[in-house]
Amino acid sequence: MDNLLENLPTLLPEELTTVLAENSHVRIERIVSTGHVSPEGFWYDQDEHEWVIVLKGEARLQFEDSEPLHLTPGAHVLIPAHQKHRVAWTSQKEPTVWLAVFYRE
Repeated sequence: MDNLLENLPTLLPEELTTVLAENSHVRIERIVSTGHVSPEGFWYDQDEHEWVIVLKGEARLQFEDSEPLHLTPGAHVLIPAHQKHRVAWTSQKEPTVWLAVFYRE
């Protein structure tokens, strides 16, 4: 994959996650969403910190006990390990492309 924004699928049965690089301390992923959301009642509760940026499209992240965070291209957030969160919405008009960096201290 030479360009993160080229040849994007427009309809996917589930999010498409591609690991771009990883070692024992860090993992970098490209995630493509086409209207996908986390299942009702599901919360991510990860052992790793996650820094995520939206490169294309739009999304809303929901954190436990707070208002949703609306992400547009260029918006990024650091999600500490074990901070419960879920994907509340992604655009159906165009693919949403995320770049996520997972790491441990």
